[in-house]
Amino acid sequence: MSKYVPFGKIPLVNRTWPDKTIEKAPIWVSVDLRDGNQALAVPMNVEQKLEFFDLLVKVGFKEIEIGFPSASDTEYNFLRRLIEENRIPSDVTVQVLCQARDHLVKKTMECLKGAKKAIFHIYNSTSPSQRVYTFNMSKEQITQIAIEGVHCVQKYLDIIPDTEIQLEYSPESFSTTEIEYAVEVCEAVKKAWGASPDKKIILNLPTTVECSTANLHADQIEYFCTHITNRDSVIISLHNHNDRGTGVASCELALMAGADRVEGTLFGNGERTGNLDIITTAMNMYVQGIDPKLDFSHINTLTEAYTRLTGMSVHPRHPYAGELVFTAFSGSHQDAIRKALSARATKIEQAVKAMGATMDNAEAVVKADKEILWDVTYLPLDPHDIGREYEEIIRVNSQSGKGGAAWILEHNFDIFAPKAMHPIIGAVITGAADKAQKELSPSEILSIFKKQWIEARSLLNILDLAETHVDGATNTSEGDTPQTQVMCRASITWKGESFAIGDKGNGPLDAFVAALRQTPIPTFSISAFHEHSIGTGTDTDAMAYIEITLEDGKKYWGCGRSSNIGRAGINAVVSAVNQLTL
Repeated sequence: MSKYVPFGKIPLVNRTWPDKTIEKAPIWVSVDLRDGNQALAVPMNVEQKLEFFDLLVKVGFKEIEIGFPSASDTEYNFLRRLIEENRIPSDVTVQVLCQARDHLVKKTMECLKGAKKAIFHIYNSTSPSQRVYTFNMSKEQITQIAIEGVHCVQKYLDIIPDTEIQLEYSPESFSTTEIEYAVEVCEAVKKAWGASPDKKIILNLPTTVECSTANLHADQIEYFCTHITNRDSVIISLHNHNDRGTGVASCELALMAGADRVEGTLFGNGERTGNLDIITTAMNMYVQGIDPKLDFSHINTLTEAYTRLTGMSVHPRHPYAGELVFTAFSGSHQDAIRKALSARATKIEQAVKAMGATMDNAEAVVKADKEILWDVTYLPLDPHDIGREYEEIIRVNSQSGKGGAAWILEHNFDIFAPKAMHPIIGAVITGAADKAQKELSPSEILSIFKKQWIEARSLLNILDLAETHVDGATNTSEGDTPQTQVMCRASITWKGESFAIGDKGNGPLDAFVAALRQTPIPTFSISAFHEHSIGTGTDTDAMAYIEITLEDGKKYWGCGRSSNIGRAGINAVVSAVNQLTL
C-alpha cells in the first residue's frame, strides 16, 4: 500500500530521554477557554467563561490562555471583564492568541490595557503541506512571515507600557515540519524578539496533528532542545493533540526529552480527537509520588462544572475522573480489592496505635494514611485523594464473583458474613443479576440476601417457640458446677405439615436442634457458627450465621437476625434448613 507511508526518523544521535524520568511538574497552561471553547458546538458565553476561569484558578493553573480577544465581542469582553473586575490573581498570567496582523495585534494590545502581565501568543504554519498547498511559499518566505509577526507585536507594545509582555511563538504543524527547519524558524523568531535569560521567549511546539509514535515525538523535542541556541533564553512548550490516541504518552516522553511547559485542556477537550488531557497527565505524575502542582482533590465537583459549562460529557471510563474507573465488576478483582483494602485498614490502625492515638483521632488517621504506601490491587490511586468514596469501588453484575456482593453487604449494611459463606452469597446474587440482565444496586443486593436467607420459610417455619431454663441439671460429676439446661418447646411446620416438638439442650440453639430430630427433617449437625452485633444502642441486633452438615456430607449456610442472641441462632438454623434441596 502506497497511500500511507511511515513517519520517518529524526536525525538524533545518542538520544538521552529513554534513560530519564519525570521528576517535577512542568509549567501547566490551560487552553480550555480557547482550544476547548472553539471545539464546542455551542461556545461558552462570557458568564460561563468567567466561571470556568475561576475554576481553573482554583485548580491551580498559573498560566491560562483566554482566547482571541480580536476575534469577537465575546472574547474581547471576556478579557476586559477579567481585568476591570480584578479577577486575575497576581500569580496568574493570562495568555492571548493573535494572528500577526496589524489591526488584530493593535486591538489585542488595547484589550490588554490594565493587565499587569500577559503572554502574547503568535503563530504561523511551517509544515511542507502548509507551505505548498495553503501559502505556496518557500521556507525563506515562511520564516519572514514569522519575523514580521514579532515586529508587529513589538510595534504596538507602547500601547500598554505598564504591562509585562512575554512572547510565545508556535511553528504551527511542528509535528510535521522538518525538524531542522523548525529549529531554523524558531531561531529567527528568538533573535527578532531579542530573547535573553532575563527575557525568555516561549517556543511552543505543537503536535497540531499527531502523526508519529510517542518515541519519535520525544526525538523531535530532544533534537530541538539540543539544537536551539541560548537554551537558557528559551522555554520549550508542548501542545499535544490526540489524533493517534497517544497524546498523554507523547507529552510524558517529551517532558523526559527536555520540555519545560505543557498546554492542554481538562478532560482533553479540543478539535477532532482533542487536546492533551491535563488531568490524566497530572494525575499520572501524582501516582508516581510527584506533586503535580494542580489540585484535583474534588474531581466530582470539577466534572460536574465541566459538563455543565461546556455541554460535554466525561466518559465513564475516563482515567481518574470517569464514573466507573474505581469500579470492579470482575469477581477476582473484587476479591483482591476487598482483601487489600482490609489489609490497608489494619496497617493504618496499627500505625495510629503506634502514635499513641486511637482511630477516633482524625489527625492521626490522616497522617497514617499519607505515610503508608498505597498498594491496593487494581487501584493505582486512593479514590479518597480525589474526593471519591470507597462505596463506588465494587459493583455487582452477572460477571461478579464471590467477594463483590459480600463487600457491598459489609460496607453498606454492616452484614459481615463469614468468608466460607461468600461463594454461596456470590452465586445467588450474580445469578439474580444474570436473570435480570443488569447491574444490581446495593439495596437490590440486600433485598435478595434477605429473601434468600433472613426471610427463608419455604420448607421450615416456626409458628411458636418457648424456652424454659432448667437449673441443676443431672449428668454432672461430683464437684462439678451444675450446668443450666434449656427446655425448648415449639410449634413448627415442615413442608406444610404441623408438628409440636420439644427437647432439652445446653442452650436454646442446642435444645431446638435436638427437638427438630422428632420430625421428618433430615438429621444434621452444626458444623460452623459465627455471630456479630449490628446496629447501635437500643437498636442493636444479633446476626448469626450457621453452617449445617447433613449425614450425607452436604452443607448449607443460614443466617438469622434477632434482638435476642439465642433466637438469632435458631433463626439461622431455620434459614439453613430452608436452603435444603430435597
